[in-house]
Amino acid sequence: MKKVLVPLLAALVVVLLGGLAYLFINLQEQKQVNEDMQELARLDKQEMENEYERFTLQYSEMKTKINNDSIIAQLTEEQMKTQRLLEELKKTKADDAREITRLKKELATVRAVLRDYVMQIDSLNRQNERLRAENTQVKEQLAEQNTQIQGLSSERATLSQKVAIAAQLDATNIQLAALKKNNKPAKKIKDAKTMQVSFTISRNVTAANGQRDVYVRIQNPGGNTLSGGGTFSYENRSLEYTMKKSVEYTGEETPMTLFWQVSQTLEAGDYRVSIFVDGNMIGSRTFSLN
Repeated sequence: MKKVLVPLLAALVVVLLGGLAYLFINLQEQKQVNEDMQELARLDKQEMENEYERFTLQYSEMKTKINNDSIIAQLTEEQMKTQRLLEELKKTKADDAREITRLKKELATVRAVLRDYVMQIDSLNRQNERLRAENTQVKEQLAEQNTQIQGLSSERATLSQKVAIAAQLDATNIQLAALKKNNKPAKKIKDAKTMQVSFTISRNVTAANGQRDVYVRIQNPGGNTLSGGGTFSYENRSLEYTMKKSVEYTGEETPMTLFWQVSQTLEAGDYRVSIFVDGNMIGSRTFSLN
């Protein structure tokens, strides 16, 4: 009987030892698996924290690339939300599966929102670039038009000046005569009682028709004006005139004769006759009187 039990007990001990060895090995493997899973959970949590931090920085960068107060306010709000989730994640243990799962879903939402803002800001920046390009083009076109306008204004001013010059009247056939009391020519200037000036305003179809004031200025040999009692404006100064007469100018040749009654002793020598209309000297001639 004892001979039979000994082998059985030995076999049972071997089986028990084998089972214990198997359990030990199995527990070691399970422990390693648990450690590996915890390490994976820790690494996963660390990767999530890195993403949250990266998204927070991206919000800061995006705010520097846009000049829109409304969008900047939205970005700031999303950045604060992301920062808050990051703080929650840092306080969560790696083996808290439920909380980790929730924060992972929140991370996916943050990622999607961030992607939308990136696309929106990129679109706005492209629009701004296009608008800046269009603005530059408009400015260049405006500058070109201003140059053209300045050129046209210069041409117009030149043309107006030419027209004004062309419209100036011209006095021809200017004559000066010293007359005696009986209106016959005086042989000597000292016998003159009247000075007669005659001339013709030439035909000019460019000049405007209408009433004109004609001023005649006679200067004696000393350069003094034979006084007529009045002045007129010429080249921003007042000049004394000898005679004045109004005439209706029609654009055709207009002969004129004016008389000045001698009121002072006249001396022999050169007398200069100048004729003015519309602020312009339209004719001048010098006469020698004995």
